[in-house]
Amino acid sequence: MSSGPTFKWPLSAEKPEMPEPQMPERRSVEAVQSMARIAGPGAPATIRRIVLTGFMGAGKTTVGNLLATRLAWSFVDADERIEAAAGATIAQLFMDRGEPWFRQLEHETIRQLMNAPSLVLALGGGAIEDERTLNLLLSSSGTQLIHLEASLETVLQRCCGTESLRPILQDKPNLEARYTRRLPLYRQAHLTLAVDALSPQAAADAILDHLEISVPA
Repeated sequence: MSSGPTFKWPLSAEKPEMPEPQMPERRSVEAVQSMARIAGPGAPATIRRIVLTGFMGAGKTTVGNLLATRLAWSFVDADERIEAAAGATIAQLFMDRGEPWFRQLEHETIRQLMNAPSLVLALGGGAIEDERTLNLLLSSSGTQLIHLEASLETVLQRCCGTESLRPILQDKPNLEARYTRRLPLYRQAHLTLAVDALSPQAAADAILDHLEISVPA
């Protein structure tokens, strides 16, 4: 399966915690498409679900909430859905039951959500490491899998101060190995959007422009 090359949106860099500057005029759909090379045939005629994947700190939850608000769709964070159903944190589930058990639960959760219309779904960073889940997301009718690609440097900047919640941040060799292992899987998404220099709002705008989804007035 070929990888989807990076879609770049030329805006000045912005730290996620900083207030958003006034954004330049949005490019036309034609201009966006001319800058994007897509894995596969492109967006389906009717899009019912947008699924966001990417490494920690890429902005999946923030951008996902913005997209859902703009579209008047539902937003679901897959990890939060799993934690609510299991009554335990993801870290506890990994520790108590192991990764194979967790990936099975994650796969079933995502599979059920593929029946939901008008949905923006943010995945956990490792969901695409399960081949069944990646194939499901790429082949589900009406679903667009979007990779928010942040460099490892950006990940470290954005996640600084969350080491107690993300212990792997203190193990840089392991973190780098995980990032390197997952990157080619992320890039199999229908669209890869480089987000290092994008505000969350600009990332949401770029996705909507590319997908050509009508936004409610």
